[in-house]
Amino acid sequence: MTIKKTKPHAEDLRKGRYSENNRIYLVTTVTRQRQKVFSNFSQARRLVLVMRQQHQQGKVDSLAFVIMPDHLHWLFALQNNYSLAAVMRSVKGASAFQIQKIRRDQGVISTNQGLWQDGYHDHAVRKEEDLLQIARYIIANPLRAGLVKKVADYPLWDAIWL
Repeated sequence: MTIKKTKPHAEDLRKGRYSENNRIYLVTTVTRQRQKVFSNFSQARRLVLVMRQQHQQGKVDSLAFVIMPDHLHWLFALQNNYSLAAVMRSVKGASAFQIQKIRRDQGVISTNQGLWQDGYHDHAVRKEEDLLQIARYIIANPLRAGLVKKVADYPLWDAIWL
């Protein structure tokens, strides 16, 4: 008897996933083995730059984000018929390439380790949901995690409303 090994929940995350132009999504993605990669400010800033490139290239309209030590929460609207999968593949691929190069140069990791856990969680925001409330919830993550006493003390977030 052969037992097939699968990645837990990776396929479940893709079930029913549909990318809709101008739809707002809240996406959460996690680093491999919950490594606290983004405790390093320069590595976290690389991720911010990659996300901004997606915005500048017209793939998304970035609304809010917070980068936690081991994961990312990002609220954005898809633009110009790009798919959610394409945007996330681009963000995870480009950030992994750039951050891993920095880490290898510093002797932190070997060349064969990945940065991101496979998959991501997405939530298509419904019209009746309050975007400002969602953004506040996102940027308050460092408070709830006990990383800071005030949101203003945490450097790795942004929101168009605040």
